[in-house]
Amino acid sequence: MVRAIVGACWGDEGKGKITDMLSEESDIIIRFQGGANAGHTIINDYGKFALHTLPSGVFYDHTTSIIGNGVALDIPKLFNEIKQIVDRGVPMPKILVSDRAQMVMPYHVLFDEYEEERLAGKSFGSTKSGIAPFYSDKYAKIGFQVSELFDDEATIREKIERVILQKNVLLEHLYKKPLLKVDDIYNTLMEYKKMVEPYVCDVSAFLAQAIKDNKTILLEGQLGSLKDPDHGIYPMVTSSSTLAGYGAIGAGIPPYEIKDVVTVVKAYSSAVGAGEFVSEIFGDEADELRRRGGDGGEFGATTGRPRRMGWFDAVASRYGCRIQGTTKVALTVLDVLGYLDEIPICVGYEIDGEVTKDFPTTNKLKKAKPVYEVLPGWKEDIRGITEYDKLPENCRKYIEKIEEELGVPIAFVSNGPSRHEIIKR
Repeated sequence: MVRAIVGACWGDEGKGKITDMLSEESDIIIRFQGGANAGHTIINDYGKFALHTLPSGVFYDHTTSIIGNGVALDIPKLFNEIKQIVDRGVPMPKILVSDRAQMVMPYHVLFDEYEEERLAGKSFGSTKSGIAPFYSDKYAKIGFQVSELFDDEATIREKIERVILQKNVLLEHLYKKPLLKVDDIYNTLMEYKKMVEPYVCDVSAFLAQAIKDNKTILLEGQLGSLKDPDHGIYPMVTSSSTLAGYGAIGAGIPPYEIKDVVTVVKAYSSAVGAGEFVSEIFGDEADELRRRGGDGGEFGATTGRPRRMGWFDAVASRYGCRIQGTTKVALTVLDVLGYLDEIPICVGYEIDGEVTKDFPTTNKLKKAKPVYEVLPGWKEDIRGITEYDKLPENCRKYIEKIEEELGVPIAFVSNGPSRHEIIKR
């Protein structure tokens, strides 16, 4: 059985925890898109971890963790991450890397930095991890696939020459930065080959066999629906598809094998980076929610940037669930809201004097004002409750209102950051 875990909105919904929890009953966990530009925070018996490339199932010794072909693979970051968890007492995970994955090169990171610098105030709020330049090269067919590391030296050098010809034009004339050299890039690729060689695998064939053997497979997405380049808040999006449907492509399995799509929805809203955010709140109200949020506050797992905060957005979340093909929802960080007397929910957008419940394209989103419905708070700490019926009545009403707005069953309610602080409905 293949299950996907994806985010409903801007990312930062708590997918890492849900993946970590569902990995307990899985055989294989796959990252299928994105790179080290976002992180999943996980708290378990080994401690607190921020993972960026490794799948969130690496803490179990019965699982195989896979870097799929859809991932932007930053090899030094991957191996640094493996070392970090092993140094903290986690058993060496079983890792496989797709021979069709493409590699983030050091110059991708530089081009990301140079472009953000050039754009200055009009920048896209990039994490400067090289992701946009990486995917640009992939689709311009000048990226380096893991399999190419095993070509002969002359073939590799010839390709490097071809690639840096156009890179150096930009470096010289647009960015006024030092030029790239063939030897440097060849040496980097050979270092990467040495590191990754023991893990390289035909992942698509491996998964085809695993499906025949009735293994339980988990596809782990990065970010959320609203960061998808097609269906998100373009252009303030990421450069790879964040949707469960892309899991089939980014892992190399047939689309009809994905039977279950668990979409992670936050009990309030948060976002890192620029872009439209209708239910955003500011000032003391936002500071208080940010301080109490997540575990240790709402700050990006990769960048440490303070997240932008807002009330639950039913319009964006319902759209995010629809576009993911959600079969069930995991509602997270509900425990954070226990301090509030009243909790607003954004149930519609007012655009040019008309109220809509449908999520619009970015040009209309810029004009949208939130329409709120206010629910009473429950004013108590619910952390550690594991039975739904034991939750305060107003807390259950809040969950049921969200469920009604989403039109999809809420199967999991997370009421604390650690692995087993969860209610299964």
